[in-house]
Amino acid sequence: MTNNGFSDKVKGTVNKVKGETKDQIGNATDNSSLQAEGKFDKLKGKAQNKVGELKDKHSDKDKY
Repeated sequence: MTNNGFSDKVKGTVNKVKGETKDQIGNATDNSSLQAEGKFDKLKGKAQNKVGELKDKHSDKDKY
């Protein structure tokens, strides 16, 4: 495990930013479908961040 949870955290952050953008554009254009996509992407990003954190914790325990 060379990257531990780093790549998951990066993917999570990208999804959260993408989701926030879709959510805001959907809100501005009154497009509820785009807003829903954005909210889903944000949740997906949060989950990916959690996976990355768990991988980091697990790899930290393996060091000792």
